[in-house]
Formats: sequence, structure tokens, C-alpha cells
Amino acid sequence: MRKQRQFALGILVVIFSASLMARVFAPAPYARQFRQSPNAPPSRQFLLGTDELGRDRLSRILVGSQVSLLLAPAAALLSTLLAALVGGVAGTLGGWWERLAMGAADLFLSLPWLFLLLTVRAMLPLNVSPLLSVVITFALLGSLGWAAAARVVCAGARGLRTSDFILQARACGCRSLRLLIMHVLPSLKPALYAQFWISIPVFILAEANLGVLGLGVAEPLPSWGNLLRELENYRSLLADPWLLAPLVLMVLVVSCFQIIIPLEDFPS
Repeated sequence: MRKQRQFALGILVVIFSASLMARVFAPAPYARQFRQSPNAPPSRQFLLGTDELGRDRLSRILVGSQVSLLLAPAAALLSTLLAALVGGVAGTLGGWWERLAMGAADLFLSLPWLFLLLTVRAMLPLNVSPLLSVVITFALLGSLGWAAAARVVCAGARGLRTSDFILQARACGCRSLRLLIMHVLPSLKPALYAQFWISIPVFILAEANLGVLGLGVAEPLPSWGNLLRELENYRSLLADPWLLAPLVLMVLVVSCFQIIIPLEDFPS
């Protein structure tokens, strides 16, 4: 298992490095249209062919990987921070604070997450710039993905309320906010770390779902989600199997995350 994790980690490092340097490795600008070569097959000039607008697929996959692999960890960080705030306050203060926060978390968890994600995104402006669409997608994923992690943090903070060092801090006059920041959250770092890493592959798949439906990152900026829209026509896959490249890459990344961070290693 250790060798498998090292191998998976090596694959992730290579993919992340290539995505971060996408502008260097990309054979052409991702939005440039080679109008004389639409839907071109793989060749020396276009290693993965071109799309219907004549844009180099390899360049778009590299830049799309950069967008997706930066957006997912950023959204995971936002959701973890929200979970730490909501769950930490609820577990530390208890009482009606905890009932209110966990009631909100239960409401979020009672709804199908993907349905909630699609509904909220459809209510927001659709005709926006590519940069703004990235910001909207990032904020949407992060702000809707905190509930499960908040319950974990709340349970951990609740368990610490009667611990000796917390009681001593309260006896010394430590206020609740300082107690949360200086004592409770540092003690819950392993749980927060685990929630962060769990969220990354979840948000990668969520962004892909939004992109396939045209609700994610806006064209011409590529992401794994909007690149997968080419797979809607299954007949084209038989003639052009290289269209599967972004899907294979996404599955590879998600699988590597599952190998590196098995659930049995996470704190409960």
C-alpha cells in the first residue's frame, strides 16, 4: 500500500506541475482558433487534434487542468474554513448556538447536494465573463460544501468542552472566541486537515458536473467540466477516442486522491 501511495503521489505531482506550467507546455494559446483545421485528428501539429472551432485540444486540456486543479483546492479550503467557524462556534458555545448551526447543517445535508448545487447555480447570472464564472463556481462549491465537515468539527469541539485544558482556560478567564481560536481549533487540526483533503476530489467531480451542464466555468476558458461536453455525442467517441482524454485525466486524479488518503486513516 505504501508503494501504491507513493506512485499515486508521483502521478499527482506530475499532473499538478504540468497544470501549473500549462502556459509553458501548451503548444498554442487555448483560445486560438485554427480555422483551416476544425475537428482535425491528432497530428504532429495537434497532438490531440482540434475541436469544432479549430482550437488545440492539448492546450485546452492543460489549461483546463490548471483551472480545475486550482479551483477545487481553493473551494475545499473555503468550505473547511466555514466548517471550522460554524462547527467550532457551535461545539464550543453549545446551547442554542449549537442547535441553530447543526439545524442549518442538517437542512443542507437533507437536500441532494448535486441538486442543490445545480439549483443555486441556475439562479445566478449565466452570461458572465470567464473570470467571474470561476469566482462564482469557487464560491458556490465552497459555500455549499461545509455542512458535513461542520458536524465533524462540532462533535470534536463538543468533546473538548469538558477536557482539563479547556476547563483550566475557562477558569483563567479565557473568552469563548479566544478559547476557540487558541485551543479548540488547534486541537482539531487533524480533523480539519482530513476534511480538506476529502473535499478536493468531491469538488473536482462537482465542477465537472456543473461544466457538463453549461453552469460552470464559462467559455472560452476551459475546465475539465466544459471539456467533457464534447462527450455528449457518443457516436463521435467511436471515431475520435482521443476525446476521452480529459475524462481519463480526471478519473486518474480522483483515483490517486482515493489511494493517497484512504478513509480508514482519517480521525473520526
